[in-house]
Amino acid sequence: MPRYVALLRGVSPMNCQMPVLRRCLEDAGFTDVKTLLSSGNVAFSTPRAASVVALQRRVENAMHDGAGYGFMTIVRPTAHLQQLLAADPFAAFKLRAGAKRVVTFLREPLAASPVELPLKYGEACILGLDGGEVLCSYVPGAKGPVFMRLLEKTFGKTITTRTWDTVARCAAA
Repeated sequence: MPRYVALLRGVSPMNCQMPVLRRCLEDAGFTDVKTLLSSGNVAFSTPRAASVVALQRRVENAMHDGAGYGFMTIVRPTAHLQQLLAADPFAAFKLRAGAKRVVTFLREPLAASPVELPLKYGEACILGLDGGEVLCSYVPGAKGPVFMRLLEKTFGKTITTRTWDTVARCAAA
């Protein structure tokens, strides 16, 4: 049975309880539902073949129907995340010491970046685009990951961002 990960934008423990989210997806017919961390990562299987776009819609509808709220959702097959990790696209870039690797997921893949990359912003750098994923790095600082505004300005708001470690946890779920 195919396995997927739903990456929800804007989720925190304050605005979405993981047991409620899990129940919403189970009630919608998804199986082996597992929430990861408290930041809107949900692994699931589905007996019905469906496109990623259809699954995104089903997950969003499940939240709305079961909990009365929703979050923009990006779905990726776990096999895709595993391939991304195995390819280690960050190896092609020289990262600064202490830099965190981050992947921004686009709802719609792009054939080309709307801006020339790499694009630096303070201690952050948008390194490259690989279809539906934007590779970024940043050195943690007092201002936090300030490049999020730059990502939204460049790629729009139908994105969600995860650390490389979180991507690994999602791929293994």
